[in-house]
Parts: sequence; C-alpha cells; structure tokens
Amino acid sequence: MQAQITTTMDLESLRLSADSACRLMKALSNPDRLLLLCQLTEGEKRVGELEALVGIAQPTLSQQLGVLRDEGLVTTRREGKNIHYQIASPQALAVMQTLFEQFCAPKEAFHAD
Repeated sequence: MQAQITTTMDLESLRLSADSACRLMKALSNPDRLLLLCQLTEGEKRVGELEALVGIAQPTLSQQLGVLRDEGLVTTRREGKNIHYQIASPQALAVMQTLFEQFCAPKEAFHAD
C-alpha cells in the first residue's frame, strides 16, 4: 500500500512539473517573447530599451511583455515614468542560457586536419 501511495505522489509531482514546463515552453514559443527574454538575460531593461533592442512596435511589445508578466517569467519596477523589466523565473533564465549556448554563442571555426 505504501509503495502505491508513493508512486501516485511521484506521478502527481511529475504531472505538476510537466505542466509548469509546458507553460514555460509555450511562453517561449513566440519569437518576440523569446527575443525579449534573451535581452533580459543580460539584466534589467527599460521598456524603451527593449523596444529599440528587439525592434518590436510598442503595441506588440506591451502585449508580449504582459504575457511574460502573467506567466510569472518577468517582474516590473517603476522608476518615475519608466518601467523596468527583469527575469523573475530561475527556470526561464536557465532555459534561456541553454538556448543561447546552443543557438547564439559563437561557434569555433572547424579545422580539418
């Protein structure tokens, strides 16, 4: 009986983890959101900075930042008229670092010997 309960609990824990991972991957599946998070891996940025860095028009930028905020991936801080964004999710940061290593980091030149 105890083994059955432990297995059921482990399965439930795995389901919750899978749900969290799927929500994260869904949020990352949009190119604009991916670009925004990529910029935020370097640290906190103002909305105007993000707009200039990723070339996303203000309405789309606001919408995509809202999705990231609603998913708990970023947090905001207001300073006067400026809103600053930063990554709030350690999981999102870890995934972004892996994506950078796999897709964005400079590749060493291949030398045939």
